This record gives sequence, C-alpha cells and structure tokens, in this order.
Amino acid sequence: MHLFLVTFGFFLLVILAMSLGYVVKKKSITGSCGGITALGMEKMCDCEEPCDNLKTKVAKGEANPAELERFRSHFYEVK
Repeated sequence: MHLFLVTFGFFLLVILAMSLGYVVKKKSITGSCGGITALGMEKMCDCEEPCDNLKTKVAKGEANPAELERFRSHFYEVK
C-alpha cells in the first residue's frame, strides 16, 4: 500500500507541475511530430475509393452514408 501511495503522490506532483506550467505560460500541450501532414498525406486515409469494410457498414446501416461522400472529391481537409 505504501508503494501505491508514493506512486500516486508522484503522479499528482507531475500533474500539478504540468498545470502550473500551463497557468504560467498560457500555452496548451501540443504534439511534436506534425501528425498526418508530416507523412505527406493529403487526406486521412489517402485512398482513392472507400474500402469494402466501409461500403458494407453503409449498406447495413451501421455507418453514415455521408462518409462515402468524402471519397467523391479527391481532397478533404484533415481536422
């Protein structure tokens, strides 16, 4: 139990330090890798047409048919 409390206390200190850094600098935590754009991909899956799995889900009514619309134009913005 003692080890658990020490570990829990350590995590609380780390979270407190991160929150103080946010309060002082007013800067949110951001990633450093650049995400999908760093890979040179223009869209989320970089496919020319939807996969069979998505087509099946739309046919069964498990997915929104609007998901297929994003493949009609060859570019959509990654949010």
